[in-house]
Amino acid sequence: MSESPPRVIVSVDAGVADVRLNRPDKRNGLDLPMFEALVAAGRQVAADPKVRVVVLHGEGKAFCAGLDWGAFLAAPEIGQKLLAREAGAAANLAQLACWIWAEVPVPVIAAIHGAAIGGGLQLALACDVRLAAPDAQLAVMELRYGLIPDMSASKTLLRLVRADIARELMYTARSVTGEEAARLGLVTRVEADPLAAARELARTIAGQSPQAIRAAKALCNEAPELDTAAAFRRETELQLPLLGGENQMEAVRAVLERRAPVFRDPE
Repeated sequence: MSESPPRVIVSVDAGVADVRLNRPDKRNGLDLPMFEALVAAGRQVAADPKVRVVVLHGEGKAFCAGLDWGAFLAAPEIGQKLLAREAGAAANLAQLACWIWAEVPVPVIAAIHGAAIGGGLQLALACDVRLAAPDAQLAVMELRYGLIPDMSASKTLLRLVRADIARELMYTARSVTGEEAARLGLVTRVEADPLAAARELARTIAGQSPQAIRAAKALCNEAPELDTAAAFRRETELQLPLLGGENQMEAVRAVLERRAPVFRDPE
């Protein structure tokens, strides 16, 4: 009996991790193995000191068409596994499959084509940057199925767009194109070829100091939750280890010498 292909494929080249959802026959629909594979892939790239940026995308006709209802109706007990939390964890398995990309210590770029609906949209919303095809279809779809979005949308959707827009999208479950999503703030911008644009952006980010990249993401993640004094202290705490370091000095020399910098990855 042939072995099933991996649900998520990870490769790393020149500091860029390519993370590809690999269930094209189901438009990368989320079944239990896909949830588990997304968490495993997030942990893999988070632990790799050579990774400076991640590109997350889907194989085939869609980024991710959300929950694979057929798989769950065939095995209802899977729902309990998705709602289970490890001891002391904030997120259950379903939430972690998305939220882990916010926690990965380097920037994550989502390249969105085709459908990004329900859990697929929540996956994209947990990324740092979202590049979408003009005709991509995005929807907070859960209310159509009698549910609410519960895969980290409370910490992503509600931060990214105006409260009334988030509510309208959630209450109606209507689909928006990539073009409208950009106007609403759901995606960063529209690109004719979002994957090519994401890879180009990733190469630019990967050319920065790896320690500075990680510190910048930490600041972006943490500062909004802090009061002014604590946010300013956190800026300083993140800056001090960078100042005068090998990579910071290399960045300065490269600017002065008008050449590309050559950085050393963290240990």
